[in-house]
Amino acid sequence: METLSHPVPVTGKPAEDRESFATLLGRWARVLGDETALTCLDHRGAADGRAVTLTWRELDRRVSAVAARLSALAAPGERAAVLAGQSAGYVVAFLGAIRAGLVAVPLFAPGLPGHAGRLAVALADCTPQVVLTTTGECDAVRAFVPGVAVVAVDAVPPAEEREWPAPDPDAPAYLQYTSGSTRSPAGVVLTHRNVLANARQACTAYGAETRTTSAVSWLPLFHDMGLILGVGAPMAGGLASVLMDPPAFLERPSRWLRALSASPGAISAAPNFAYAYCAARVSAAEKSFVDLSRVVALINGSEPVLPATIAKFHDAFAECGLRPEVHRSSYGLAEATVLVSVTDAGKPARQVTFDRDRLAAGSAVPAASGTTLVSCGRPVGQRVRIADPATGEPAGPGEVGEIRVSGPNVGRGYWGRDSAATFGLPPLDPQTGEGWLATGDLGVVFDGELFVTGRLKDLVVVDGRNHYPQDIEQTVEEHPAVRPHSAAVFAIGTGDGEAAVVVLERAKGSDAGVAEVASALRAAVSAGHGLRLHDVVVLAPGQVPRTSSGKISRARCRESYLDGSLTDRRLG
Repeated sequence: METLSHPVPVTGKPAEDRESFATLLGRWARVLGDETALTCLDHRGAADGRAVTLTWRELDRRVSAVAARLSALAAPGERAAVLAGQSAGYVVAFLGAIRAGLVAVPLFAPGLPGHAGRLAVALADCTPQVVLTTTGECDAVRAFVPGVAVVAVDAVPPAEEREWPAPDPDAPAYLQYTSGSTRSPAGVVLTHRNVLANARQACTAYGAETRTTSAVSWLPLFHDMGLILGVGAPMAGGLASVLMDPPAFLERPSRWLRALSASPGAISAAPNFAYAYCAARVSAAEKSFVDLSRVVALINGSEPVLPATIAKFHDAFAECGLRPEVHRSSYGLAEATVLVSVTDAGKPARQVTFDRDRLAAGSAVPAASGTTLVSCGRPVGQRVRIADPATGEPAGPGEVGEIRVSGPNVGRGYWGRDSAATFGLPPLDPQTGEGWLATGDLGVVFDGELFVTGRLKDLVVVDGRNHYPQDIEQTVEEHPAVRPHSAAVFAIGTGDGEAAVVVLERAKGSDAGVAEVASALRAAVSAGHGLRLHDVVVLAPGQVPRTSSGKISRARCRESYLDGSLTDRRLG
């Protein structure tokens, strides 16, 4: 069995340093002072965005004012939930809670379409003592959380300077609620030690440097990748942070690229779909305003990285100075703060084609045709191993198994839940005492690099054969009548055993008949995967269930299919 170890030093600081994102903010305020720390691009009233900026000193003062207000409302260790839109106020609220010694809970405002239920579940789970928001969202938040103290951070007056107690590095810094793509959202308990280790690991892996690197992001701050990229790494490395609202990106993806162009030495990250979306939606006229020659790293993670997407993105923006080696594929999850592995800097991510049938059977064997996977590189400051998910025994060379992770960035467990089956599994490291995190993801180590093959719970097993849903979804989305990035494949139980169902959205402007589309997809999946589809559900655009971070939720699709709420909306 091969264990992948970190190619960069473990960057978690010793316990006696007693640091947090908030203490580091104070340090940068003294060192960088009037240099810009945070820029929020507001596109609500201006197509090109109105820049709202805070210097390091201004940000530090606003955070201290909020922390002082919180100290009068809650005791250290109590939860402070952030219910706000993407803004400078969100950053101030999050860091203010940490500075006051509270456990921050980064969530979202009640108005996020389709996710009121998830927000209610998270609030009931973490039972916050206080909720932080902004003036414009205050009324909606008060109505959503009656009986809980609500603070509008942009209305808090300045406070006198004071010394804040140094945190216990092993005390919780915040609860990171999972996106709920495969289960009900759970709050991962992340300590100051965990999040600082991962933020520093990210800075090291991406080559970020104080004063010369900017972190540019449209990812929501309540999402693990968005929070570490937009707040954590800037606090750890003294990086300027440039943020925009996710809808601003979706309305006009060129806004993200223009923000990258305006930020020398930029690093950024996005799910795979965003790169395909840019390639398809950014016009030739918009490209004339884009210069990507100074971008340091574009991280592709959070969902399977598709070779075709990488090719389309680079073909579309090579004329804008984009270098192929800038694209870095990664793997991570909230239970490990976020980042686990990433491909090496300075060269394109490796792609390997494996025999599809043998891969489904649990063995990675290179072949001339089959399933092409993109490497997720090597761990950063941690260790990765592949294990049998049932026994925990190490997998053999080239064998597919569950990805397990060990390192200072791995969280302590789920808030209020028994987490023994997921966190701290043996064997323990004799030097650090760290155990292993069972990720629930499947992968293989091939030639020293990690390749992710799918999720354990998402496997479609029909007639004794394993099928990776993303493979089938790729085949489905090749049909011109299927909207890109809209298909979900899952298994259901029938009287004859397990059967496969595909749910998808019809492409805008397509006039193909539902029966015609379903017949073509059944034939394509049968020919390409040897799988008979039990049902094909065609929905209107925007109807396939997604998580709060925008990913297709196979679990919610399956639940909605079984209770009939999904099939009630089918076309045809």
